[in-house]
Amino acid sequence: MNARGTSPSLAPHVTIRVSGKLFEGHLSYLDQLVQSAAECHLWPLLSLAALEEVDNSALSYLIDGEGKDFGIISCPAFVQERLRDERERAA
Repeated sequence: MNARGTSPSLAPHVTIRVSGKLFEGHLSYLDQLVQSAAECHLWPLLSLAALEEVDNSALSYLIDGEGKDFGIISCPAFVQERLRDERERAA
């Protein structure tokens, strides 16, 4: 369940495509998009298929928000590996 009380799989959604580099300086803008979707009662899905580079701050943002503030789709293998490594390190 997300903050709006709607199961993400049942909520209408919007896809936010993230491409190129995702660094700390980009997170405030991305978070604005995620929050705007939530205000419109849409479940944001981050499509990371075209993501080429990600820093540690962006990884933390993705880990902290996935399933709570947004979903992640089309995630490249290198990002999946880094997310898994960070989750294991935090556990």
